[in-house]
Amino acid sequence: MIVNLLLPLVLAFIMFSLGLGLRCGDFALVMKFPRAFTVGLLNQLVLLPLVALLLAHAFGLSPVFAVGLMILALCPGGVTSNLLAKLAGGNAPLSISLTAIVSLVSILTVPILVSLSISHFMNEDPLRVDVTALGLKMFLLTALPVSIGMIWTARLPSSAERIGPAVSRVAIGLFALIIVAALAKNWEIFSSNFTILAPVAIGLNLVMLGLGLLSGLTIGLNKRDSTTISIESGVQNGTLAIAVGSFIAAGGGQVLPPETVPAAVYSITMYLVCLPFVLWRSRLHKQSVATS
Repeated sequence: MIVNLLLPLVLAFIMFSLGLGLRCGDFALVMKFPRAFTVGLLNQLVLLPLVALLLAHAFGLSPVFAVGLMILALCPGGVTSNLLAKLAGGNAPLSISLTAIVSLVSILTVPILVSLSISHFMNEDPLRVDVTALGLKMFLLTALPVSIGMIWTARLPSSAERIGPAVSRVAIGLFALIIVAALAKNWEIFSSNFTILAPVAIGLNLVMLGLGLLSGLTIGLNKRDSTTISIESGVQNGTLAIAVGSFIAAGGGQVLPPETVPAAVYSITMYLVCLPFVLWRSRLHKQSVATS
């Protein structure tokens, strides 16, 4: 019960921390990186859901887990992707701008595509999901706190600069805490399905990191931008996916409904895949700087 109450608050705080790092001018930055932004947007909104759809069928996931995987793939990146992009020597402004814009677009795309995913995998009436209500919840938990963070930065820039790093660290810590708490309450369902879902989660992560990097290099992006596109394509907001899965779960009262288990597994396996990638790209970036 406590986790159910805290999850939306933690998600809102995470999105607020993202907003603290944004300025209105940052959205204009996409004009400075038009090719990078376009390929990053297409990767997240088109390629990622298609890859998740193929993996769900290829691994023969049960309908409820397949829907959970689609929910994860439909969610944007988050503070974690921004941090990983920075650590990897990527283009931080591009990462933040992509995350923010995809988060806003997802208010419209996630409710509709989740509804269609339920229809496809569960053969249920897509109208079972109240698209308007889900969109409103996503607005309240994503766009609104991001906007509040941006307003804070615009009105109190020195305060935002001072507290921003600490808020980001707290947000990441809260993300880890909420995952651990949810798993502890539902350890049986998590542990019994981990071996089923871990290969899919790792596969999704690896494929999208690879395709993201390949797509960036193919269109002639530099190493920094290609690294950023790779991470933005391959790292999803697990907290948002768990929240959305909880909202649409047919049965109530569970801290971790089956629809959320793929996101919970992904939130753990993601680091096993991403940390070696980040170390590799960071080393390449440092070598490039040293020789330039």
